[in-house]
Amino acid sequence: MDSKHQCMKLNDGHFMPVLGFGTYAPAEVPKNKAVEATKWAIEAGFRHIDSAHCYSNEEQVGLAIRNKISDGSVKRDDIFYTSKLWSTSHRPELVRPALEYSLNKAQLDYVDLYLIHFPVSLKPGEELSQTDESGKVIFDIVDLCTTWEAMEKCKEAGLAKSIGVSNFNRRQLEMILNKPGLKYKPVCNQVECHPYLNQRKLLDFCKSKDIALVAYSALGSQRPKRWVDQNSPVLLEDPVLCALAKKHKRTPALIALRYQLQRGVVVLAKSYNEQRIRENVQVFEFQLTPEDMKAIDSLDRNLRYFNSAGLASYPNYPFADEY
Repeated sequence: MDSKHQCMKLNDGHFMPVLGFGTYAPAEVPKNKAVEATKWAIEAGFRHIDSAHCYSNEEQVGLAIRNKISDGSVKRDDIFYTSKLWSTSHRPELVRPALEYSLNKAQLDYVDLYLIHFPVSLKPGEELSQTDESGKVIFDIVDLCTTWEAMEKCKEAGLAKSIGVSNFNRRQLEMILNKPGLKYKPVCNQVECHPYLNQRKLLDFCKSKDIALVAYSALGSQRPKRWVDQNSPVLLEDPVLCALAKKHKRTPALIALRYQLQRGVVVLAKSYNEQRIRENVQVFEFQLTPEDMKAIDSLDRNLRYFNSAGLASYPNYPFADEY
């Protein structure tokens, strides 16, 4: 791995760079921007690249990775690439074909990490979701323990080096951990996490089980209208973060990223702006004091930018529990 990037040892012995580049972008951003932005990220020093089937950009992200390998910038071993199993493929017989589809899109032989993207199962089909005549999303009923067993088989087949989950709450993590015949624990749980939603209880639980917590929307959110209440406060305009940015002569984004690293959280920085991508790598160049950390801790208001209220009626909806 790039020497300036610290890595976290996962519970299966693999290493994950603690700073990752998130490739999700709202639908209005042209797909080819993902090629450009991923190349900028690798050039800036990012080695952890996070994508997913439902981002519909694995072809572009894979192309950028292969370009940087072919020009000698990196080797495949240097890159930690994450993809995710979408909710329409939770049935065990659909898991490996879904991963193979993602690998084919990215034109890679394996993913470093494969995650169950969201614990709510949707009716299988080519679309990301199907709706009934009244416009309601059609759910599927799947025992996620059987999905996990199929994930374990993908790991054993060498298609995924590590396997984990995303958007799971404590109860759902325990369901996997307590599954009879469990072969591999989830290495991580990727969740929305930022100073307004610091996930303290979930983080403590994950640490107690040797599961890494990976933070998405660590800078707030790109605020796509489809998912995010446009009246919600803009994280990077928070007066406390702005004051700390001034104190450390850094950007508010760097303060928010550094906060996560000092809590032992793997953090994804998402940007399609070249200058900001280069800036975000400076997160290793300074430290927050215990007082700074306490001030940021106090910002927690249990504010979730990504509200998936349309799925709230599903029994496996993860955000109804406290954590």
